[in-house]
Amino acid sequence: MYILIEGIDTCGKTTQIELLANKFKDIVVTKEPGGTPFGVKAREILLNDSLTSNRAELLLFLADRAEHYEEILKPNRDKTLISDRGFLSGIGYALANGDFDFEELIQLNRFALSGYFPDKIILFVTTMETLQKRTSKKELDSIELRGLEYLIDVQDKMSDSLEKLDIDYLKVDATQSIEIIHQKIVSYLEL
Repeated sequence: MYILIEGIDTCGKTTQIELLANKFKDIVVTKEPGGTPFGVKAREILLNDSLTSNRAELLLFLADRAEHYEEILKPNRDKTLISDRGFLSGIGYALANGDFDFEELIQLNRFALSGYFPDKIILFVTTMETLQKRTSKKELDSIELRGLEYLIDVQDKMSDSLEKLDIDYLKVDATQSIEIIHQKIVSYLEL
């Protein structure tokens, strides 16, 4: 089973993925970008160097996604895979960045993933108030520096996109306690 855990920065994805990895020892945990050697380089460019072209940013995410599929997803198709981000956030950021067409983005991601979309998606949804509190406690990367309104717009684009897809999903209120969120996720996944 391929499970995608999505959401904007500081919404609690990493904490929940760590809890799942501790509870279920046989799962494979990965992330986009950064799950492969190329992904580490792509992540550094995306988070530290500000690309001026929205198309270049999209293509870099897609290149990482294609490499991630070949190196991580494809060889582990018979295992339970949990990815910290994936194509849904790629679509959310692309839609928030400019004049991209949803169906075209689906086709580009289908190409990058060789048609291998997740079986389940968990989307963490937060509020502006919680986002303000959490981002005030950390150094912001170049994407976060685009502003909190931008991040909420990305979240909205992910949520809207998720509802258009034919993929089983769960939306999680990221303002709830770590324990409540964990219980909801475990119950939903039925691992």
